[in-house]
Amino acid sequence: MLKDFLVPIHRAGWPFIAGGVLVSLVLFALFPPLAWLMVVLTAFCVFFFRDPERIVPVRPGLVVSPADGLVSAVDRVPPPPELDMASEPVTRISVFLSVFDVHINRVPCDGTITELAYNKGKFLNASLDKASAENERQSVRLTLDDGRHLAVVQIAGLIARRIVCELRDGQSVRGGERFGLIRFGSRTDVYLPSGISSLVAVGQRMIGGETVMADLNSAEPQRPGEAR
Repeated sequence: MLKDFLVPIHRAGWPFIAGGVLVSLVLFALFPPLAWLMVVLTAFCVFFFRDPERIVPVRPGLVVSPADGLVSAVDRVPPPPELDMASEPVTRISVFLSVFDVHINRVPCDGTITELAYNKGKFLNASLDKASAENERQSVRLTLDDGRHLAVVQIAGLIARRIVCELRDGQSVRGGERFGLIRFGSRTDVYLPSGISSLVAVGQRMIGGETVMADLNSAEPQRPGEAR
């Protein structure tokens, strides 16, 4: 039970937390009412940068969600042009992360990193469809063992101003591994290989590293969803 409360903190959060603690101590000596506001902000940083363990499904072919959040769109669009993939439309699943979601990004499936592309851009609301093309983003091409490609794109949002991607070209990765984060609200898109359909629906809540988004070894059509 104690483990549920003592969640690890991602190392990217410690500078914010340490800075908040230091400023809080100074303010308590100078102006206590403002110090309590700083304590709240510091506590929020602890909450935001939490990095819980996840139980990852490991059957070959499963594609897991790269992020916590809500599925904001499932559509068919061409892959990001900066990744030099085929231009025909594929299924794209977009996951919108609010400031209250865990912001750690995870690799969707096993493979090798074969392309990394960073694009500067705007900071529109990440829930908008045009955010995929216009916002600041980090695009990743993942090549599977059978030669097919899958793409993951970290997209900065209205509040987010920093994308962290720890992957490197040629790196072998496993599904569910942590690979980065986006600070303070964002969106993560997954572009499935050609012919693969989504097994999740718009409005469905994702758990990064655990929720299965697609099955590369299945010809099952896209699953619909409805609120009940």
